[in-house]
Amino acid sequence: MATVTVRNLPDEVHRALRVRAAMHGRSTEAEIRDILESTVRPPERLRLGTALAELGRRVGLTDDEAEHLNQLRDKTPAEPMRFE
Repeated sequence: MATVTVRNLPDEVHRALRVRAAMHGRSTEAEIRDILESTVRPPERLRLGTALAELGRRVGLTDDEAEHLNQLRDKTPAEPMRFE
């Protein structure tokens, strides 16, 4: 796992984080992890696989049709991008 260091955090912000962590019954570090995760990975985010599966159900796509589409798709690996 990665480690992140936050420099120059105002005292008021650190105090608020400690209070919030205590209210949730966890350490300040655990509270910060929770804040970061819920911000960058909100539960209501669009998940492409789930959205495509729901679309398939709505239009009545059968398992056989889905398998046929899978066999037709291009399976050639993508070329990596070059940054020059």
